[in-house]
Amino acid sequence: MSVNFIKCNSMLITGSSRGLGLQMVKHLVSICERPKKIIASARNPSSAQELQQIARSHPEVYIVPLDVVDDASIDAAVKQVSSIVGPEGLNCLINNAGIMTTSDLNTETRDRMMNTFQTNTVSPLFVTKAFLPLLRAAASVCDGGVMSVNRAAVINMSSLLGSVQLNCGEAANFKVYAYRVSKAGLNMLTRCLAMDLQADGILCTMLHPGWVQTDMGGKQAPLTPEESISSLLAVISALSEKDHGQFLDYEGKNLPW
Repeated sequence: MSVNFIKCNSMLITGSSRGLGLQMVKHLVSICERPKKIIASARNPSSAQELQQIARSHPEVYIVPLDVVDDASIDAAVKQVSSIVGPEGLNCLINNAGIMTTSDLNTETRDRMMNTFQTNTVSPLFVTKAFLPLLRAAASVCDGGVMSVNRAAVINMSSLLGSVQLNCGEAANFKVYAYRVSKAGLNMLTRCLAMDLQADGILCTMLHPGWVQTDMGGKQAPLTPEESISSLLAVISALSEKDHGQFLDYEGKNLPW
């Protein structure tokens, strides 16, 4: 599958300072068929040196400060993104920012559960709500068109570990209570958004990037960031109405809930 965002005017990726978010930006700027405006958000842009270097070399990359658990930061980001995209609105929001800590039944804490839920589940809802006017503006520009990232889309980065059905056998050896619960919640959130935003023509999908060699995934993971993201972006660029409200992996296969 090829990656083609040539008809996508704007894309916002949260959590772009490292890991998969940074790899998305790196891959997008390496292809000719990239979105016209790539908006990379980071909690502390000044410390995101590699992202800053990419932006200096590529004028289509805009860096926006965004702390997804801070409402004031979200509001400020919306204003900045609005000035970047203008009346055409925002075509694609990728809620990628997330956290994971290892914890089993004996070591899990209330604070860790709540912090993880706040970042991985609650924040994508409120980031999406804040950017809805810009997404709706983009959808209305091509009103009556088919659902796609070229029109308006919300892509939530989920995980296979959020699947209730697959938490059995060998897969159950990954003892990450807070992360699993937060991603299962994110899946339901995405399905709720899909139902509510269907009338606006805004595509909503959740994606599993695979087990990837990042700070979060660890060096033992089978996929490199390049392998995961090149495939994932190909899936995103080809999303259509049939994928609305669905849970897909980085190869475009449907996953059980």
